[in-house]
Amino acid sequence: MKCLILATVFAVTASFAAAGPQYIDSTGFAVSGYDVVAYFSLPQSAVGTLQASAIPGRSDITADYNGATFAFSTETNRTEFLANPAKYAPQFDGHCAYGVSRGGKVPANPHLWRIVDDKLFLNITRNVVGFWEEDIPGNISLADDNWLNIEPKDASTSVIPDFTSPAPVAE
Repeated sequence: MKCLILATVFAVTASFAAAGPQYIDSTGFAVSGYDVVAYFSLPQSAVGTLQASAIPGRSDITADYNGATFAFSTETNRTEFLANPAKYAPQFDGHCAYGVSRGGKVPANPHLWRIVDDKLFLNITRNVVGFWEEDIPGNISLADDNWLNIEPKDASTSVIPDFTSPAPVAE
Protein backbone atom coordinates (compact mmCIF):
# COMPACT_ATOMS: atom_id res chain seq x y z
CA MET A 1 0.00 0.00 0.00
CA LYS A 2 2.81 2.39 0.93
CA CYS A 3 4.51 1.71 -2.43
CA LEU A 4 1.26 2.40 -4.28
CA ILE A 5 0.85 5.75 -2.51
CA LEU A 6 4.45 6.74 -3.27
CA ALA A 7 4.07 5.71 -6.91
CA THR A 8 0.93 7.82 -7.20
CA VAL A 9 2.63 10.84 -5.61
CA PHE A 10 5.61 10.53 -8.00
CA ALA A 11 3.32 10.17 -11.02
CA VAL A 12 1.26 13.23 -10.09
CA THR A 13 4.39 15.26 -9.28
CA ALA A 14 6.01 14.28 -12.57
CA SER A 15 2.94 15.35 -14.51
CA PHE A 16 3.22 18.87 -13.05
CA ALA A 17 6.99 19.15 -13.49
CA ALA A 18 6.78 20.31 -17.10
CA ALA A 19 4.33 22.37 -19.08
CA GLY A 20 4.76 20.31 -22.22
CA PRO A 21 7.28 19.04 -24.72
CA GLN A 22 10.29 20.90 -26.06
CA TYR A 23 9.34 23.65 -28.50
CA ILE A 24 10.13 22.73 -32.11
CA ASP A 25 9.78 25.23 -34.92
CA SER A 26 9.61 24.72 -38.68
CA THR A 27 13.24 23.54 -38.79
CA GLY A 28 12.11 20.35 -37.05
CA PHE A 29 14.80 20.79 -34.39
CA ALA A 30 14.80 22.06 -30.82
CA VAL A 31 16.24 25.58 -30.50
CA SER A 32 15.91 26.01 -34.28
CA GLY A 33 18.79 23.59 -34.78
CA TYR A 34 21.37 25.56 -32.82
CA ASP A 35 23.90 23.73 -30.64
CA VAL A 36 22.74 24.09 -27.02
CA VAL A 37 26.09 22.91 -25.62
CA ALA A 38 27.95 25.57 -27.61
CA TYR A 39 26.11 28.38 -25.77
CA PHE A 40 28.02 27.45 -22.63
CA SER A 41 31.39 28.13 -24.31
CA LEU A 42 30.42 31.44 -25.94
CA PRO A 43 31.48 34.69 -24.28
CA GLN A 44 28.54 36.22 -22.46
CA SER A 45 27.93 39.91 -23.13
CA ALA A 46 27.06 42.41 -20.44
CA VAL A 47 23.40 42.98 -19.68
CA GLY A 48 22.05 45.53 -22.16
CA THR A 49 24.20 44.35 -25.07
CA LEU A 50 23.59 41.65 -27.66
CA GLN A 51 25.03 38.21 -27.09
CA ALA A 52 27.32 36.39 -29.50
CA SER A 53 25.53 34.58 -32.31
CA ALA A 54 24.38 31.06 -31.60
CA ILE A 55 26.34 28.21 -33.22
CA PRO A 56 24.38 26.18 -35.78
CA GLY A 57 24.14 22.46 -35.23
CA ARG A 58 24.56 19.91 -37.99
CA SER A 59 21.70 17.74 -39.18
CA ASP A 60 23.97 14.68 -39.07
CA ILE A 61 25.00 15.14 -35.41
CA THR A 62 21.84 14.89 -33.31
CA ALA A 63 20.34 13.50 -30.12
CA ASP A 64 16.76 13.17 -28.92
CA TYR A 65 15.54 14.54 -25.60
CA ASN A 66 12.15 15.66 -24.24
CA GLY A 67 10.36 14.73 -27.44
CA ALA A 68 12.67 16.72 -29.70
CA THR A 69 15.79 16.35 -31.80
CA PHE A 70 18.71 18.58 -30.85
CA ALA A 71 21.48 19.30 -33.38
CA PHE A 72 25.15 19.80 -32.48
CA SER A 73 28.14 21.38 -34.19
CA THR A 74 30.52 18.64 -33.01
CA GLU A 75 30.41 15.04 -31.82
CA THR A 76 32.05 16.22 -28.59
CA ASN A 77 29.12 18.55 -27.89
CA ARG A 78 26.65 15.74 -28.64
CA THR A 79 28.49 13.48 -26.18
CA GLU A 80 28.42 16.20 -23.49
CA PHE A 81 24.70 16.71 -24.06
CA LEU A 82 23.96 12.99 -23.80
CA ALA A 83 25.83 12.84 -20.48
CA ASN A 84 23.53 15.48 -18.96
CA PRO A 85 20.79 16.74 -21.30
CA ALA A 86 18.90 18.59 -18.56
CA LYS A 87 21.96 20.80 -17.99
CA TYR A 88 22.08 21.95 -21.61
CA ALA A 89 18.44 21.99 -22.73
CA PRO A 90 16.98 25.49 -22.51
CA GLN A 91 14.75 26.34 -19.59
CA PHE A 92 10.99 26.24 -20.10
CA ASP A 93 11.32 23.71 -22.92
CA GLY A 94 12.79 26.34 -25.24
CA HIS A 95 9.99 28.89 -24.85
CA CYS A 96 10.59 32.58 -24.22
CA ALA A 97 11.63 32.97 -20.59
CA TYR A 98 10.10 36.43 -20.25
CA GLY A 99 6.86 35.19 -21.78
CA VAL A 100 6.73 32.41 -19.20
CA SER A 101 7.39 34.97 -16.45
CA ARG A 102 4.23 36.71 -17.65
CA GLY A 103 2.21 33.49 -17.79
CA GLY A 104 2.46 32.82 -21.52
CA LYS A 105 4.03 30.18 -23.68
CA VAL A 106 5.57 31.60 -26.85
CA PRO A 107 8.50 30.60 -29.05
CA ALA A 108 12.00 31.93 -28.45
CA ASN A 109 14.74 33.28 -30.68
CA PRO A 110 17.94 31.19 -30.41
CA HIS A 111 20.05 34.34 -30.81
CA LEU A 112 18.53 36.03 -27.76
CA TRP A 113 20.05 33.97 -25.00
CA ARG A 114 21.68 34.26 -21.60
CA ILE A 115 23.29 31.75 -19.26
CA VAL A 116 22.19 32.38 -15.66
CA ASP A 117 23.28 30.08 -12.82
CA ASP A 118 24.54 27.58 -15.42
CA LYS A 119 21.13 27.41 -17.17
CA LEU A 120 20.23 28.49 -20.70
CA PHE A 121 17.40 31.00 -21.09
CA LEU A 122 15.99 32.19 -24.42
CA ASN A 123 13.74 35.14 -25.27
CA ILE A 124 11.63 36.10 -28.27
CA THR A 125 12.56 39.66 -29.36
CA ARG A 126 15.15 42.32 -28.54
CA ASN A 127 12.47 44.43 -26.86
CA VAL A 128 11.53 41.49 -24.64
CA VAL A 129 15.21 41.00 -23.74
CA GLY A 130 15.17 44.58 -22.39
CA PHE A 131 12.25 43.78 -20.10
CA TRP A 132 13.85 40.44 -19.12
CA GLU A 133 17.12 42.15 -18.20
CA GLU A 134 15.45 44.76 -16.00
CA ASP A 135 15.16 42.06 -13.32
CA ILE A 136 16.60 38.74 -14.41
CA PRO A 137 16.41 37.03 -10.98
CA GLY A 138 12.86 38.28 -10.42
CA ASN A 139 11.76 37.20 -13.90
CA ILE A 140 13.29 33.76 -13.40
CA SER A 141 11.43 33.42 -10.10
CA LEU A 142 8.13 34.46 -11.71
CA ALA A 143 8.71 32.12 -14.64
CA ASP A 144 9.54 29.20 -12.34
CA ASP A 145 6.30 29.84 -10.42
CA ASN A 146 4.23 30.20 -13.60
CA TRP A 147 5.73 27.25 -15.45
CA LEU A 148 3.93 24.62 -13.43
CA ASN A 149 0.55 26.24 -14.13
CA ILE A 150 0.89 26.89 -17.86
CA GLU A 151 -1.27 24.50 -19.82
CA PRO A 152 0.60 22.17 -22.15
CA LYS A 153 -0.04 23.36 -25.68
CA ASP A 154 1.67 23.67 -29.00
CA ALA A 155 3.39 27.06 -29.11
CA SER A 156 3.66 26.76 -32.90
CA THR A 157 0.23 28.41 -33.03
CA SER A 158 1.83 31.57 -31.65
CA VAL A 159 3.13 34.25 -33.99
CA ILE A 160 6.84 33.74 -34.49
CA PRO A 161 8.86 36.86 -35.36
CA ASP A 162 11.24 36.84 -38.33
CA PHE A 163 14.63 36.28 -36.73
CA THR A 164 16.40 37.42 -39.93
CA SER A 165 19.16 34.90 -39.52
CA PRO A 166 20.50 32.40 -42.04
CA ALA A 167 19.29 28.82 -42.07
CA PRO A 168 20.42 27.44 -38.69
CA VAL A 169 21.21 23.79 -39.41
CA ALA A 170 24.39 23.18 -41.38
CA GLU A 171 24.64 20.12 -43.58
